[in-house]
Amino acid sequence: MTIRLFVSDLDGTLVDPDKELTPGTIAAVARLRAAGVKFTVISARPMSGVMPLLGPLALDGTVAAFNGGILFRRDGTILSRHTVPADVAQGVVRLARETPAAIWVFADDRWYATDGTGAHTDGERVSAAQEPVVVDDIATVIDRADKITFVDDDAPRLHALWERCHAAFGTQATIAQSQTYYLDVTAPAANKGDGLAALALANDVPLDAVAAIGDQANDLPMLARAGLAIAMGNAPDAVKSRAGHVTLSNDRDGVAHAIDTLILGSE
Repeated sequence: MTIRLFVSDLDGTLVDPDKELTPGTIAAVARLRAAGVKFTVISARPMSGVMPLLGPLALDGTVAAFNGGILFRRDGTILSRHTVPADVAQGVVRLARETPAAIWVFADDRWYATDGTGAHTDGERVSAAQEPVVVDDIATVIDRADKITFVDDDAPRLHALWERCHAAFGTQATIAQSQTYYLDVTAPAANKGDGLAALALANDVPLDAVAAIGDQANDLPMLARAGLAIAMGNAPDAVKSRAGHVTLSNDRDGVAHAIDTLILGSE
């Protein structure tokens, strides 16, 4: 079936390593629309981090934050919202406190952290487009979390935390890595597979006419459900192996390359 909707992840995919949209990517999205193909985005970012990109992309339709946990529009209209069950939030935070991982909680459209000076805090300031609210006790906000993120540069240790969280709460939440150093916990419905389906429905497009592109483990559910699955060149091999196509990396306008070669066939 002809592709009628193109859905893109943001970090590591649509934006470059400096978390910016390049002129080449913006132009490619415009070419896609001119050819009659709709475009939207889905991200692990909060609404505040997705919103600044919507203007340059001229995106007024439905978009997704928190891996699909929130569907909204550029005018601020929230169409749906799914938060982490309170008992799950409390349980995963207890497990994380047994490790050195930093704990971030996104709730009330704010970013809460117990430490505002961590290794990836500056990068998250850009992604979230806001400053962290430093709190002494993260337990005061976890009962209404849109997303909980554990931050650790020790890959084996973070994977071990994923295993423990998944074993205890994997049927009650979506638990996946959005970066090699981020482990995200969102609501069961806040996964990119269900998010992709919701975006397809909002655009009146069947899933087999949707192309999806991403770079990390949390993108796998949408790559599995899309009619055309594309992995970024900078994606881990485990993600590339689950996609039908691999494009260039995000420092080489990989999304633009995918649009031009796989959708428009102009290269």
